Amino acid sequence: MRLHPNATDVSRRTILGAAVAGSTLCLLNAGARAAGDLDALYSEAKREGSLNYYGGGPTATHQRALGDFAKSFPGIECNLVAGFSNQLAPRIDEQIAGNRLEADVAVLQTIQDFERWKRLGALLAIRGPNFDQVLGKFKDPDGYSVGVRVYALAYGYNPALVAPGDVPRSALDFLKPEFSEKIISTYPHDDDITLYLYHTIVQKYGWDYMKRFMENKPRFIRGHLGITQEIASGRAALSFDVSASSIAQGGDDSARIKLAFPSDDPIPIFETRIGIFEGAPHPSAARLFEAWLLSQDYQSRQGAWSTRGDVVPTGGLKPIAEYKTADQFKDFMMTESLVSDLRKRFESYIGPIRGEPVLTQGASSR
Repeated sequence: MRLHPNATDVSRRTILGAAVAGSTLCLLNAGARAAGDLDALYSEAKREGSLNYYGGGPTATHQRALGDFAKSFPGIECNLVAGFSNQLAPRIDEQIAGNRLEADVAVLQTIQDFERWKRLGALLAIRGPNFDQVLGKFKDPDGYSVGVRVYALAYGYNPALVAPGDVPRSALDFLKPEFSEKIISTYPHDDDITLYLYHTIVQKYGWDYMKRFMENKPRFIRGHLGITQEIASGRAALSFDVSASSIAQGGDDSARIKLAFPSDDPIPIFETRIGIFEGAPHPSAARLFEAWLLSQDYQSRQGAWSTRGDVVPTGGLKPIAEYKTADQFKDFMMTESLVSDLRKRFESYIGPIRGEPVLTQGASSR
């Protein structure tokens, strides 16, 4: 899709101030620039005229980000290519291999792709404004990629279908016969973070868990947005595979989907990362977008968990460090032989991937 910026500079000065506060770093580009001089970078970005942004996961998140960016920095045409991270990465690979790069910047879940592109020399090292405010565990120390937002997988349930006393507290509770044909999940052999989730479960409870779980006849779809939609609609009752940031806590009793955290099992966490490509057609616009995306102002407004250490989570959530987490997602995904074997083994229990991805609001998974 294409978003056309407005003609008014609504909050550029506010965002510029937030982005450069406390920073003495220089933006890295072909010419020297005063520390944090985003005004100069904005001028260069306007001369380039465009930003080509590849965003993994639900489309609405990226549309909102680009819409806000376009209002703050008019004169830059923002073009969005959205899809699953594991579908966008091969498209970018083709562009790199063919020396015909179209993507300026990508925000993806697949951290392993940023690591691979770093080794290939396909990314720019950008330690721009706000880089130091991002916690070390959520960024590449050399600046080739940096986390934008932290996600966690927790439990979600429809309160009309699951009584308060029956809300699961561990993965074992999903084996109860009363939940037969009521559970929904994404395919672990299709979605990387769900693969990590299932890996943590069988590590703790053994592979017999999968046999017993499948006896409860869970339903599988593609995409975590679809999980939320199916539970909220009542077409499914519960899941241990819900993106926690998609469900606000503290809502009234009429909420169609509620969030719960396990008391006995860790919750998998991961960050989506942003990277700028070497040879990008609009490098200044890409650098400006990254600086804005990591600004305290934007990070404070996006909800859930920020990768910055100075941003408090919203929606009734505690800081991510206060939860029991499984936080080795990057190392897990970089162990390619393990990941490959797990995909095959989970497919042997669940069957092949079926259906289309759910990436937009209102889409049905059936």
